[in-house]
Amino acid sequence: MSSLRDDRTDFDSVDTQILGVNPASPEAHTRYVNKKNFNFPLLSDPDRAVTGSYNALKDNMKGIKRTVYIIDKDGKIRFAERGMPADEVLLEAIRGF
Repeated sequence: MSSLRDDRTDFDSVDTQILGVNPASPEAHTRYVNKKNFNFPLLSDPDRAVTGSYNALKDNMKGIKRTVYIIDKDGKIRFAERGMPADEVLLEAIRGF
């Protein structure tokens, strides 16, 4: 996620909002955002409703499978990939629609 921070201007140039989601508390997110100097929000999902809806939970339902989604302005999922694709891959996908 640090690369997303570092390449933020590239994502801004294609009118993109970056969000992170995981089940940690808002307080834990604040500490992590400050530690990593993130320039985008991390959303707290303690009941795992969002991560579950996006099929990002590990089999034991406790951990998260890092998953990247690109959702267009109409709410349509345009890209989904496990792991952390390179920023260039994400930017190319965004520019493709």
